[in-house]
Amino acid sequence: MLFAAALYAIASAVCFIAYALDKSAARQGRRRTPERTLLLIGLAGGWPGAFAAQQLLRHKSSKTSFLVKFWFTVVLNLAVLVALQAGWISLGWLPVLPKG
Repeated sequence: MLFAAALYAIASAVCFIAYALDKSAARQGRRRTPERTLLLIGLAGGWPGAFAAQQLLRHKSSKTSFLVKFWFTVVLNLAVLVALQAGWISLGWLPVLPKG
């Protein structure tokens, strides 16, 4: 579980920074980060950072089509996490810790 917490913390920080850079680019008229990239970072465990950025930076927080995709990735991420923790699925490269 510590591995998962570390992964989520790192991915969340990366995702928050990606949202902040995209917000800055939007304000300055520079090239933007593709929505797909933001969603994939969130799907990889960075969604808590994405949610924090949406609330604190007010970025990507009102575009309905993006929010629908965002919340789908959150549900998908959590479903995979639950399935991994329950032992229903396994990813060979992930460290397996004994239960108990």
